[in-house]
Amino acid sequence: MKNDKKKRAVVTGGAGFLGSHLSDNLLERGYEVLCLDNLLTGNTDNIAHLLGHPRFNFAKHDVTQYMFVEGPVEVVFHFASPASPVDYLELPIQTLKVGSLGTHKALGLAKEKKARFVLASTSEVYGDPLVNPQPETYWGNVNPIGPRGVYDEAKRFAEAMTMAYRRYHGVDTRIVRIFNTYGPRMRPRDGRVVSNFIVQALQGKPLTVYGDGSQTRSFCYVSDLIRGIVALSQAPPGDDIGLPVNIGNPEERTVRDLAKKVLALTKSSSAIVERELPVDDPQLRCPDIRRAQTVLGWKPEVDIDRGLEMTIQYFKKILAP
Repeated sequence: MKNDKKKRAVVTGGAGFLGSHLSDNLLERGYEVLCLDNLLTGNTDNIAHLLGHPRFNFAKHDVTQYMFVEGPVEVVFHFASPASPVDYLELPIQTLKVGSLGTHKALGLAKEKKARFVLASTSEVYGDPLVNPQPETYWGNVNPIGPRGVYDEAKRFAEAMTMAYRRYHGVDTRIVRIFNTYGPRMRPRDGRVVSNFIVQALQGKPLTVYGDGSQTRSFCYVSDLIRGIVALSQAPPGDDIGLPVNIGNPEERTVRDLAKKVLALTKSSSAIVERELPVDDPQLRCPDIRRAQTVLGWKPEVDIDRGLEMTIQYFKKILAP
């Protein structure tokens, strides 16, 4: 990439669902973007529209290996990781490695370049919470040896490593705890509840609910999430900014209610069927976003009906014969 004085960002996992939307937003803001992705769960289709952009470069790279980037970097966004249950249950070692070794390498790059560092963490650090909604001060209820522990503990370790670099090396770090997010570029079979329900409804298949569907989730449209992450990355340094920040939609609903809403919006006659609840599946998930509101002036703007409509239209296009 050009070695000049323009704003320059490195996005690991930049060909993924969130990383590609983040790259779009940064380019709109005038950044040069270097996207790094080994395409384990990412897809170049997500960034195909950017490959000819004069301020966008893509490099296929495993970020658990040493990263050499020539020239100045203003901010490093570490978004590389399998992030859906299907992915991290099939790729447990890779998930742990990118959360540990990948975070170490990305932090090393930020330290070398004197760049700001933004870690994409997750609401899964709260595990199956005993507190609702979940504030950033809650330490969580995680089973470290359960099947989901590979993702939960990878992100918890990544947060600890990030804070260590902040305290020991003085790196300007930010941690965003991402709650359930949906929108275009989700994979049809990535195991997440929104994409599962929409694909099943559009294909006339029964909508699969695990347990009785009474477990709760909160759903944030992708543009709202990215807006919050960029706001966090651009906020002036400070102690509050260095602490984790929840970004998500505080409107809590049951999984069964979501299934009914998807059926109504798709005009599908599919039935709802129940399956056995996965091990350690969280019963509650809802962010306390007071810190994001206070520190960033952020709150979600896209309501669930509008967000689902846009997501349904996306899946109609990619599922069309």
